[in-house]
Amino acid sequence: MDDVNARLEESIVEISRKQFEKFLQLETFFNCTPDLLCIAGFDGYFKRINPAVANLLEFTEEELLQHPIQSFIYADDILITKTERDKLKDGQRLLNFENRYITKTGKIIWLSWTSILASDKNHIYAIAKNVTTKKKLEEEKNTLLNEIAKANQDLKHFARATSHDLRSPINNLIALFELLDTEKITDEETKQFVQILQSSTYQLKTTFDNYVEDLKSKDGLFVSKETLILDDVLTKVLGSVQHLLNQAHAKVEINFSAFSNVYFNKTYLESIFLNLITNAIKYAKADDYPLINIYTQVENQIKQIIIQDNGIGFDADKVKDKIFRIHQTFHNHPDAKGIGLYLVHTHVLEMGAKITVHSEINKGTTFKIHLGN
Repeated sequence: MDDVNARLEESIVEISRKQFEKFLQLETFFNCTPDLLCIAGFDGYFKRINPAVANLLEFTEEELLQHPIQSFIYADDILITKTERDKLKDGQRLLNFENRYITKTGKIIWLSWTSILASDKNHIYAIAKNVTTKKKLEEEKNTLLNEIAKANQDLKHFARATSHDLRSPINNLIALFELLDTEKITDEETKQFVQILQSSTYQLKTTFDNYVEDLKSKDGLFVSKETLILDDVLTKVLGSVQHLLNQAHAKVEINFSAFSNVYFNKTYLESIFLNLITNAIKYAKADDYPLINIYTQVENQIKQIIIQDNGIGFDADKVKDKIFRIHQTFHNHPDAKGIGLYLVHTHVLEMGAKITVHSEINKGTTFKIHLGN
Protein backbone atom coordinates (compact mmCIF):
# COMPACT_ATOMS: atom_id res chain seq x y z
CA MET A 1 0.00 0.00 0.00
CA ASP A 2 2.85 2.32 0.84
CA ASP A 3 4.44 1.57 -2.54
CA VAL A 4 1.19 2.40 -4.33
CA ASN A 5 0.88 5.68 -2.44
CA ALA A 6 4.50 6.53 -3.18
CA ARG A 7 4.07 5.87 -6.89
CA LEU A 8 0.84 7.90 -6.92
CA GLU A 9 2.58 10.76 -5.18
CA GLU A 10 5.45 10.62 -7.68
CA SER A 11 2.97 10.69 -10.59
CA ILE A 12 1.20 13.73 -9.14
CA VAL A 13 4.52 15.50 -8.67
CA GLU A 14 5.56 14.66 -12.25
CA ILE A 15 2.25 15.89 -13.67
CA SER A 16 2.51 19.07 -11.61
CA ARG A 17 6.08 19.63 -12.80
CA LYS A 18 5.08 19.26 -16.47
CA GLN A 19 2.09 21.54 -16.01
CA PHE A 20 4.31 24.10 -14.31
CA GLU A 21 6.84 23.92 -17.18
CA LYS A 22 4.05 24.36 -19.70
CA PHE A 23 2.76 27.30 -17.66
CA LEU A 24 6.21 28.90 -17.69
CA GLN A 25 6.46 28.46 -21.47
CA LEU A 26 3.08 30.10 -21.96
CA GLU A 27 4.01 32.93 -19.62
CA THR A 28 7.27 33.49 -21.50
CA PHE A 29 5.40 33.59 -24.82
CA PHE A 30 2.72 35.90 -23.38
CA ASN A 31 5.25 38.36 -22.01
CA CYS A 32 7.76 38.36 -24.87
CA THR A 33 5.69 38.26 -28.06
CA PRO A 34 5.61 41.59 -29.95
CA ASP A 35 1.94 41.04 -30.82
CA LEU A 36 -0.68 42.53 -28.51
CA LEU A 37 -2.37 39.84 -26.37
CA CYS A 38 -5.23 40.51 -24.00
CA ILE A 39 -8.18 39.01 -22.17
CA ALA A 40 -11.22 41.27 -21.94
CA GLY A 41 -14.51 40.96 -20.15
CA PHE A 42 -17.97 41.81 -21.43
CA ASP A 43 -18.10 44.46 -18.72
CA GLY A 44 -15.85 46.54 -20.99
CA TYR A 45 -12.56 46.19 -19.09
CA PHE A 46 -9.24 44.50 -19.84
CA LYS A 47 -8.69 41.59 -17.46
CA ARG A 48 -5.15 40.86 -18.51
CA ILE A 49 -2.72 42.33 -21.05
CA ASN A 50 0.81 41.52 -22.10
CA PRO A 51 3.64 44.11 -21.93
CA ALA A 52 3.37 44.84 -25.68
CA VAL A 53 -0.05 46.44 -25.14
CA ALA A 54 1.22 48.79 -22.44
CA ASN A 55 4.37 49.63 -24.41
CA LEU A 56 2.47 50.55 -27.57
CA LEU A 57 -0.31 52.54 -25.91
CA GLU A 58 2.15 54.19 -23.48
CA PHE A 59 -0.04 53.51 -20.42
CA THR A 60 0.93 51.43 -17.42
CA GLU A 61 -0.68 48.03 -16.99
CA GLU A 62 -2.60 49.38 -13.98
CA GLU A 63 -4.01 52.31 -16.01
CA LEU A 64 -5.17 50.00 -18.79
CA LEU A 65 -6.87 47.59 -16.38
CA GLN A 66 -8.54 50.28 -14.26
CA HIS A 67 -10.27 52.22 -17.07
CA PRO A 68 -12.94 51.09 -19.56
CA ILE A 69 -11.53 49.88 -22.85
CA GLN A 70 -13.57 52.42 -24.81
CA SER A 71 -11.71 55.26 -23.05
CA PHE A 72 -8.62 54.27 -25.08
CA ILE A 73 -10.47 53.88 -28.41
CA TYR A 74 -10.58 56.69 -30.98
CA ALA A 75 -14.00 58.36 -30.62
CA ASP A 76 -15.18 57.68 -34.19
CA ASP A 77 -14.49 53.94 -33.76
CA ILE A 78 -16.26 53.32 -30.45
CA LEU A 79 -19.67 52.42 -31.95
CA ILE A 80 -18.34 50.03 -34.61
CA THR A 81 -16.08 48.40 -32.00
CA LYS A 82 -19.07 47.78 -29.71
CA THR A 83 -21.09 46.35 -32.62
CA GLU A 84 -18.33 43.93 -33.57
CA ARG A 85 -17.69 42.96 -29.94
CA ASP A 86 -21.39 42.10 -29.46
CA LYS A 87 -21.13 39.59 -32.31
CA LEU A 88 -18.68 37.61 -30.20
CA LYS A 89 -21.48 36.90 -27.69
CA ASP A 90 -23.22 34.91 -30.43
CA GLY A 91 -20.12 32.80 -30.93
CA GLN A 92 -18.88 34.58 -34.07
CA ARG A 93 -15.14 35.02 -34.49
CA LEU A 94 -13.75 38.48 -35.08
CA LEU A 95 -11.14 38.35 -37.85
CA ASN A 96 -8.92 41.24 -39.01
CA PHE A 97 -11.13 43.91 -37.48
CA GLU A 98 -9.38 47.29 -37.60
CA ASN A 99 -9.92 50.20 -35.25
CA ARG A 100 -7.96 53.10 -33.82
CA TYR A 101 -6.60 53.61 -30.32
CA ILE A 102 -5.21 56.78 -28.74
CA THR A 103 -1.90 56.56 -26.91
CA LYS A 104 -1.15 58.44 -23.71
CA THR A 105 0.72 61.09 -25.73
CA GLY A 106 -2.16 61.48 -28.18
CA LYS A 107 -0.87 59.45 -31.13
CA ILE A 108 -3.39 57.51 -33.22
CA ILE A 109 -2.58 53.81 -33.58
CA TRP A 110 -4.33 51.45 -36.02
CA LEU A 111 -4.79 47.89 -34.68
CA SER A 112 -5.99 44.78 -36.50
CA TRP A 113 -7.80 42.38 -34.13
CA THR A 114 -8.56 38.67 -34.15
CA SER A 115 -10.80 37.64 -31.22
CA ILE A 116 -12.74 34.61 -29.97
CA LEU A 117 -15.16 33.95 -27.12
CA ALA A 118 -13.64 32.14 -24.14
CA SER A 119 -15.13 28.84 -22.98
CA ASP A 120 -16.67 30.51 -19.91
CA LYS A 121 -18.70 32.80 -22.26
CA ASN A 122 -17.76 35.80 -20.14
CA HIS A 123 -14.37 36.69 -21.53
CA ILE A 124 -12.77 37.42 -24.89
CA TYR A 125 -9.34 36.23 -25.99
CA ALA A 126 -7.85 38.72 -28.43
CA ILE A 127 -4.64 39.27 -30.38
CA ALA A 128 -3.82 42.45 -32.31
CA LYS A 129 -1.15 43.71 -34.70
CA ASN A 130 -0.02 47.29 -35.16
CA VAL A 131 -0.95 48.21 -38.76
CA THR A 132 -0.45 51.97 -38.48
CA THR A 133 2.33 52.07 -41.09
CA LYS A 134 0.24 50.06 -43.56
CA LYS A 135 -2.74 52.38 -43.08
CA LYS A 136 -0.58 55.47 -43.62
CA LEU A 137 0.80 54.00 -46.83
CA GLU A 138 -2.74 53.24 -48.01
CA GLU A 139 -3.81 56.82 -47.28
CA GLU A 140 -0.80 58.20 -49.16
CA LYS A 141 -1.52 55.86 -52.08
CA ASN A 142 -5.19 56.91 -52.21
CA THR A 143 -4.22 60.59 -52.06
CA LEU A 144 -1.76 60.08 -54.91
CA LEU A 145 -4.33 58.17 -56.97
CA ASN A 146 -6.84 60.98 -56.48
CA GLU A 147 -4.24 63.53 -57.58
CA ILE A 148 -3.40 61.46 -60.65
CA ALA A 149 -7.08 61.01 -61.51
CA LYS A 150 -7.66 64.77 -61.24
CA ALA A 151 -4.57 65.55 -63.29
CA ASN A 152 -5.70 63.02 -65.90
CA GLN A 153 -9.14 64.64 -66.11
CA ASP A 154 -7.53 68.07 -66.41
CA LEU A 155 -5.31 66.83 -69.22
CA LYS A 156 -8.24 65.27 -71.04
CA HIS A 157 -10.18 68.51 -70.77
CA PHE A 158 -7.15 70.45 -71.98
CA ALA A 159 -6.60 68.03 -74.88
CA ARG A 160 -10.24 68.20 -75.98
CA ALA A 161 -10.29 71.99 -75.80
CA THR A 162 -6.99 72.22 -77.68
CA SER A 163 -8.12 69.79 -80.39
CA HIS A 164 -11.28 71.82 -80.88
CA ASP A 165 -9.41 75.13 -81.05
CA LEU A 166 -6.66 73.90 -83.39
CA ARG A 167 -8.76 72.10 -85.97
CA SER A 168 -9.90 75.23 -87.83
CA PRO A 169 -6.47 76.97 -88.08
CA ILE A 170 -4.83 73.77 -89.36
CA ASN A 171 -7.54 73.25 -91.97
CA ASN A 172 -7.26 76.90 -92.99
CA LEU A 173 -3.51 76.55 -93.49
CA ILE A 174 -3.98 73.45 -95.64
CA ALA A 175 -6.63 75.22 -97.71
CA LEU A 176 -4.25 78.16 -98.28
CA PHE A 177 -1.45 75.87 -99.45
CA GLU A 178 -3.82 74.14 -101.86
CA LEU A 179 -4.65 77.54 -103.36
CA LEU A 180 -1.01 78.63 -103.46
CA ASP A 181 0.74 78.13 -106.80
CA THR A 182 4.40 77.63 -105.84
CA GLU A 183 5.41 77.62 -109.51
CA LYS A 184 4.88 81.39 -109.56
CA ILE A 185 7.50 81.85 -106.83
CA THR A 186 10.75 82.72 -108.59
CA ASP A 187 13.07 82.91 -105.59
CA GLU A 188 14.34 79.39 -104.92
CA GLU A 189 15.08 80.00 -101.24
CA THR A 190 11.56 81.35 -100.66
CA LYS A 191 10.09 78.39 -102.55
CA GLN A 192 12.08 76.01 -100.36
CA PHE A 193 10.83 77.70 -97.18
CA VAL A 194 7.23 77.48 -98.41
CA GLN A 195 7.63 73.80 -99.23
CA ILE A 196 9.07 73.10 -95.76
CA LEU A 197 6.18 75.01 -94.21
CA GLN A 198 3.68 73.11 -96.34
CA SER A 199 5.24 69.75 -95.46
CA SER A 200 5.28 70.62 -91.76
CA THR A 201 1.60 71.64 -91.91
CA TYR A 202 0.57 68.33 -93.43
CA GLN A 203 2.64 66.47 -90.80
CA LEU A 204 0.96 68.56 -88.14
CA LYS A 205 -2.45 67.61 -89.54
CA THR A 206 -1.54 63.91 -89.48
CA THR A 207 -0.20 64.13 -85.93
CA PHE A 208 -3.22 66.12 -84.84
CA ASP A 209 -5.64 63.54 -86.29
CA ASN A 210 -3.73 60.73 -84.57
CA TYR A 211 -3.95 62.52 -81.24
CA VAL A 212 -7.67 63.10 -81.65
CA GLU A 213 -8.26 59.43 -82.41
CA ASP A 214 -6.08 58.44 -79.49
CA LEU A 215 -8.01 60.79 -77.22
CA LYS A 216 -11.27 59.17 -78.26
CA SER A 217 -9.88 55.73 -77.50
CA LYS A 218 -8.95 56.93 -74.02
CA ASP A 219 -12.59 56.64 -72.99
CA GLY A 220 -12.07 52.88 -73.15
CA LEU A 221 -9.60 50.66 -71.35
CA PHE A 222 -7.54 49.49 -74.31
CA VAL A 223 -4.62 51.35 -75.87
CA SER A 224 -3.58 49.83 -79.17
CA LYS A 225 -0.06 48.56 -79.79
CA GLU A 226 1.68 47.58 -82.98
CA THR A 227 5.14 46.59 -84.15
CA LEU A 228 6.95 49.82 -85.02
CA ILE A 229 10.21 50.44 -86.86
CA LEU A 230 12.07 52.88 -84.65
CA ASP A 231 13.84 54.58 -87.53
CA ASP A 232 10.55 55.27 -89.33
CA VAL A 233 8.93 56.80 -86.23
CA LEU A 234 11.98 58.91 -85.41
CA THR A 235 12.39 60.10 -89.01
CA LYS A 236 8.82 61.39 -88.98
CA VAL A 237 9.36 63.22 -85.68
CA LEU A 238 12.67 64.74 -86.83
CA GLY A 239 10.98 65.94 -89.98
CA SER A 240 8.35 67.79 -87.97
CA VAL A 241 11.01 69.66 -85.96
CA GLN A 242 13.63 70.05 -88.70
CA HIS A 243 13.38 73.83 -88.59
CA LEU A 244 14.06 73.85 -84.82
CA LEU A 245 17.03 71.52 -85.29
CA ASN A 246 18.45 73.76 -88.01
CA GLN A 247 17.99 76.91 -85.97
CA ALA A 248 19.75 75.39 -82.97
CA HIS A 249 22.49 73.78 -85.13
CA ALA A 250 21.55 70.56 -83.36
CA LYS A 251 23.13 67.25 -84.29
CA VAL A 252 21.21 64.01 -83.84
CA GLU A 253 23.14 60.74 -83.74
CA ILE A 254 21.08 57.54 -84.16
CA ASN A 255 22.03 53.92 -83.59
CA PHE A 256 19.34 51.25 -83.46
CA SER A 257 21.71 48.32 -84.01
CA ALA A 258 20.86 46.62 -80.69
CA PHE A 259 17.23 46.30 -81.80
CA SER A 260 15.22 48.26 -84.35
CA ASN A 261 11.58 47.28 -83.71
CA VAL A 262 9.33 47.83 -80.71
CA TYR A 263 5.81 46.77 -79.79
CA PHE A 264 4.33 50.10 -78.75
CA ASN A 265 1.58 52.63 -79.37
CA LYS A 266 2.66 54.75 -82.33
CA THR A 267 1.21 58.04 -81.08
CA TYR A 268 2.82 57.54 -77.69
CA LEU A 269 6.25 56.79 -79.15
CA GLU A 270 6.08 59.85 -81.41
CA SER A 271 5.12 61.98 -78.41
CA ILE A 272 8.01 60.59 -76.34
CA PHE A 273 10.57 61.31 -79.07
CA LEU A 274 9.08 64.74 -79.79
CA ASN A 275 9.07 65.89 -76.16
CA LEU A 276 12.55 64.65 -75.32
CA ILE A 277 14.09 66.02 -78.53
CA THR A 278 12.49 69.46 -78.17
CA ASN A 279 13.52 69.52 -74.50
CA ALA A 280 17.12 68.82 -75.56
CA ILE A 281 16.94 71.82 -77.91
CA LYS A 282 15.13 74.04 -75.39
CA TYR A 283 17.59 73.37 -72.58
CA ALA A 284 20.81 73.44 -74.60
CA LYS A 285 23.90 75.19 -73.24
CA ALA A 286 24.33 78.78 -74.36
CA ASP A 287 27.92 78.15 -75.47
CA ASP A 288 27.47 74.78 -77.16
CA TYR A 289 25.33 73.29 -79.93
CA PRO A 290 22.89 70.54 -78.93
CA LEU A 291 24.07 66.98 -79.43
CA ILE A 292 21.29 64.41 -79.12
CA ASN A 293 22.15 60.72 -78.96
CA ILE A 294 19.29 58.28 -79.61
CA TYR A 295 20.11 54.59 -79.52
CA THR A 296 19.02 51.17 -78.32
CA GLN A 297 20.77 48.74 -76.02
CA VAL A 298 20.06 45.50 -74.16
CA GLU A 299 21.15 45.47 -70.53
CA ASN A 300 20.61 42.41 -68.33
CA GLN A 301 18.25 41.08 -71.03
CA ILE A 302 16.14 44.28 -70.78
CA LYS A 303 15.61 46.26 -73.98
CA GLN A 304 16.21 49.98 -73.56
CA ILE A 305 15.75 53.09 -75.69
CA ILE A 306 18.20 55.82 -74.69
CA ILE A 307 17.72 59.54 -75.40
CA GLN A 308 20.77 61.49 -74.28
CA ASP A 309 21.69 65.18 -74.60
CA ASN A 310 24.56 67.49 -73.65
CA GLY A 311 22.36 70.28 -72.30
CA ILE A 312 22.31 72.28 -69.07
CA GLY A 313 20.81 69.37 -67.12
CA PHE A 314 19.48 69.60 -63.58
CA ASP A 315 20.13 68.17 -60.12
CA ALA A 316 18.25 64.87 -60.48
CA ASP A 317 18.89 63.83 -56.86
CA LYS A 318 17.39 67.06 -55.57
CA VAL A 319 14.18 66.88 -57.63
CA LYS A 320 13.90 63.09 -58.10
CA ASP A 321 10.37 62.95 -56.65
CA LYS A 322 9.13 65.76 -58.91
CA ILE A 323 10.71 65.00 -62.30
CA PHE A 324 7.63 63.44 -63.89
CA ARG A 325 4.93 65.30 -61.98
CA ILE A 326 2.65 67.65 -63.86
CA HIS A 327 3.48 71.40 -63.88
CA GLN A 328 6.97 70.80 -62.43
CA THR A 329 9.71 72.95 -64.00
CA PHE A 330 13.41 73.08 -63.11
CA HIS A 331 14.56 76.06 -65.17
CA ASN A 332 13.29 79.58 -65.82
CA HIS A 333 12.76 79.00 -69.53
CA PRO A 334 9.74 81.01 -70.79
CA ASP A 335 8.33 77.96 -72.63
CA ALA A 336 8.65 75.60 -69.65
CA LYS A 337 5.15 74.41 -68.67
CA GLY A 338 5.87 71.13 -66.87
CA ILE A 339 3.71 69.08 -69.25
CA GLY A 340 6.19 67.29 -71.54
CA LEU A 341 7.89 64.97 -69.06
CA TYR A 342 4.56 64.21 -67.40
CA LEU A 343 3.21 63.04 -70.78
CA VAL A 344 6.37 61.02 -71.49
CA HIS A 345 6.12 59.28 -68.12
CA THR A 346 2.39 58.60 -68.55
CA HIS A 347 2.87 57.13 -72.03
CA VAL A 348 5.70 54.87 -70.87
CA LEU A 349 3.74 53.55 -67.88
CA GLU A 350 0.63 52.87 -69.95
CA MET A 351 2.75 50.69 -72.22
CA GLY A 352 3.84 48.58 -69.25
CA ALA A 353 7.39 49.96 -69.42
CA LYS A 354 9.31 52.26 -67.10
CA ILE A 355 11.57 55.29 -67.51
CA THR A 356 14.59 56.40 -65.51
CA VAL A 357 16.60 59.60 -65.73
CA HIS A 358 20.13 60.62 -64.89
CA SER A 359 21.08 64.28 -65.03
CA GLU A 360 23.71 66.60 -63.64
CA ILE A 361 23.95 70.37 -63.90
CA ASN A 362 25.88 71.36 -67.06
CA LYS A 363 26.53 67.68 -67.86
CA GLY A 364 23.40 66.82 -69.80
CA THR A 365 20.51 64.43 -69.27
CA THR A 366 19.98 60.76 -70.13
CA PHE A 367 16.54 59.14 -70.30
CA LYS A 368 16.28 55.35 -70.38
CA ILE A 369 13.05 53.69 -71.42
CA HIS A 370 13.07 50.10 -70.12
CA LEU A 371 10.88 47.98 -72.41
CA GLY A 372 11.47 44.53 -70.98
CA ASN A 373 12.68 41.43 -72.77
